[in-house]
Amino acid sequence: MSIRNPASRFLHRLRRNRSGVAMVEFALAAPFFLTAGLGGVELANYTVVNMQIAQIAIHIADNASRIGDTSVLENKKIYESDINDLLLGASLQAGDRLDLWDRGRVIISSLEVQPDSDPEAQYIHWQRCMGKKDYHSTYGNVDDTFAIGMGPPGQEVFANAGEAVIFVELVYDYEPLVSRHFISDETVKAIATFTVRSSRDLEQVYQRSEASPDTVSACDRFTNDFADVEV
Repeated sequence: MSIRNPASRFLHRLRRNRSGVAMVEFALAAPFFLTAGLGGVELANYTVVNMQIAQIAIHIADNASRIGDTSVLENKKIYESDINDLLLGASLQAGDRLDLWDRGRVIISSLEVQPDSDPEAQYIHWQRCMGKKDYHSTYGNVDDTFAIGMGPPGQEVFANAGEAVIFVELVYDYEPLVSRHFISDETVKAIATFTVRSSRDLEQVYQRSEASPDTVSACDRFTNDFADVEV
């Protein structure tokens, strides 16, 4: 009869014991599933934010193409207050969660046909901007001219004589929920364009009161003018 010492008997029982196999397998697989789950959450949130930024860009371009005083006697005039109102509307649409003008920037360009140019050249007549992000237009600045049009190569837009096209660039710094390692680019970008809906006075952007002018959302300012507005 062989007599095993206590240590040998313990190791023999441990070798035959299968009660902890599932626990070991779970412990080995858990990091993979946890990583995959967190990555899925991050990618889903990133996709939602991309959609929101794209919708806000469309909202700004659409509204910018509509603003202006309605009159049967003259073309629509647009005012600095109109532009400020549509930027405020975009801020309200984005809500507190996005912090749109603290983490992003919009550039609104009015693309028109350059007066007295032969052949008719496109140019940026005016631009208005909002947001703290240090970003400058990828496609052009005030008074820049274009032989074809404005926009990504092969997707340029152009204005017809006597009309204007609103071109909006919106950029935003995405804030990861879990980790930036799950996304390829933290800078979310969107562009949107709309042709001005009705006859517009293309001379300039006006002030409603010269004695008490509204703030001009100029592109040399990197601010959030709506930081104190309750959303």
